[in-house]
Amino acid sequence: MIRPLDATGVVELAVLTRSGMIESRHLGAAAVVDSDGTVIRSLGDTSALVYPRSTLKPVQAVAMLRASAPLRELQLVLATASHCGSPEHLAVVRSMLADAGLDEGALQCPADWPLGREFANELIRESRHPTRLHMNCSGKHAGFLSASVANGWETSDYLDPGHPMQRAVVAAVEDLTREKIEHTGVDGCGAPVHAVTLAGLARAIGHVTGARDSESATVASAVRAHPWAIDGRGRANTMVIERLGLIAKLGAEGVMVMGAPNGVAASVKILDGSLRAATLVALALLSQVGAVQPDAVTEVETETTERVLGGGEPVGELRTSF
Repeated sequence: MIRPLDATGVVELAVLTRSGMIESRHLGAAAVVDSDGTVIRSLGDTSALVYPRSTLKPVQAVAMLRASAPLRELQLVLATASHCGSPEHLAVVRSMLADAGLDEGALQCPADWPLGREFANELIRESRHPTRLHMNCSGKHAGFLSASVANGWETSDYLDPGHPMQRAVVAAVEDLTREKIEHTGVDGCGAPVHAVTLAGLARAIGHVTGARDSESATVASAVRAHPWAIDGRGRANTMVIERLGLIAKLGAEGVMVMGAPNGVAASVKILDGSLRAATLVALALLSQVGAVQPDAVTEVETETTERVLGGGEPVGELRTSF
């Protein structure tokens, strides 16, 4: 019987204050692991299952490399990305498909608006429609297709859990989390998403960011070389990577992971699915265990944390509770 994270397994992670009173509270759970993958800090129940959503992409990218996907450095970052839909991002995804002898029609992610508001507005102004290419997971899907073509695997069913590419993902997830997968669902993009514990998720991300094998080292190096590509210029994940040297990856429904080059990593799940406090919480955790300098974190927090305004002026703050 699966045991998902629920209200009995969470603690208060952050609050939003307004005019001297707490207005909102963010409840969730979080784990921090050291360079060996040992849990060194737990907030809430880190042994319950969560869907990692897009925070699993670095592990899926490792699986692509283990499956001999011929991805160039920037293409590998797009395979790891939840991209904002900029022309730069779309060009890289197109190159991934072209290298595999495919076009946008091979993608099986749903058509969607770009994550970046400015790029979505541009489509609207031009009376254009969202496409599969614009979907933030299109790079991951192109990576699946790249590996499939390289191995001579069928491309029409690359999202089927029994497909060799998806079996390779299962093997990578179990290897890096050090957990046996108990439950698999369907992610928003249509790919299988494997439930893991927050402890296991942090362990997997630390494995990648700490470059504990050649494929993980390749993924981590590529992301650090091209931080704009994993999210978008001026967006939170990109800023964390650029300014702090961490690797950050958001996931839908309030999931966030961050890892340092030494393999220390944090995973966060906000119970109600909000991402508003997720970056703040993950940064605080890594700062408190000494994985990143507090002064540098403060600067990034200022630029990535939602401001609390009243009449256009600051009247409160979003802050952690631990």
